[in-house]
Amino acid sequence: MSVKRITFGDRVFEIVISIILCVIASAVLYPLVVLVSGSFSSPFALLSGKVVLWPVEPTLKLYKIVFQHPEIIRAYGNTIIYTLVGTTISVALTSFAAYPLSRRDFYGRGFFTTVLMITMFFSGGMIPSFLLVKNLHLLDTIWAVVLPGAVSVYNTIVMRTFYATNIPSELQEAAALDGANDLQFYFRIVVPTSQAIIAVMVLFYGVGHWNSWFHAFIYMSSRARYPLQLILREIVIQGSTSIGGATAVGDTEMIGEGIKYATMVVATLPIICLYPFLQKYFVKGVMVGSIKG
Repeated sequence: MSVKRITFGDRVFEIVISIILCVIASAVLYPLVVLVSGSFSSPFALLSGKVVLWPVEPTLKLYKIVFQHPEIIRAYGNTIIYTLVGTTISVALTSFAAYPLSRRDFYGRGFFTTVLMITMFFSGGMIPSFLLVKNLHLLDTIWAVVLPGAVSVYNTIVMRTFYATNIPSELQEAAALDGANDLQFYFRIVVPTSQAIIAVMVLFYGVGHWNSWFHAFIYMSSRARYPLQLILREIVIQGSTSIGGATAVGDTEMIGEGIKYATMVVATLPIICLYPFLQKYFVKGVMVGSIKG
């Protein structure tokens, strides 16, 4: 058995790549560390620029203010509802669209695939989309947030590629011999054997719905239905909030600056905690979409 010899050039290459990866990782992690450290620091230290890496004058005051504010808590609940409902609808519709397109015996699948691909390059525009939502009487409802972007063509192509490469036609023929129709084959065989790609779609759509604010910004008029990201946008733009705890103008400015950090951490923490568990599915989904299709 031959053993591969590691040359001097290989060692230099590994060292250079390691240094580059460390620089990239530092560039990505440093803002996150500063964000978390700032949320645990005193507002005065944060506004004066004393927070560089570690929390200065550690305190939980900012988080107490965030969770005591009824508008933020309500928006957080709205975001959770929008994400759960939107992700469920999106994954279901994407799967329903992707599976027929993966079947070689589906008449017209090339035509429908082309139609879907066209929508990736051209859209009706903001005004026609708004008029459509308005005429459907969806304004200021949850459906205005979760339905307009319910199906992503890219995700549909990824899921179609997975079905085409992992669900052999022989399996369908065997199920047909046992008396299973198309719906029974889909729900009893296709769905249970497609947990990996379903997990990928849950991650893709879940992150998208959690971070979404534009649809709510356009279609929502009631603040009681605002998602968290829209409230966070207002906080970041305005630089201060009506949250209590400030006794003077300077205190209001310091509190507002600190609330930005604390609210950002609260908004991104669920996705950050979820991603490590679905990372392997995320990578697999990207590879499936890039190999064939």
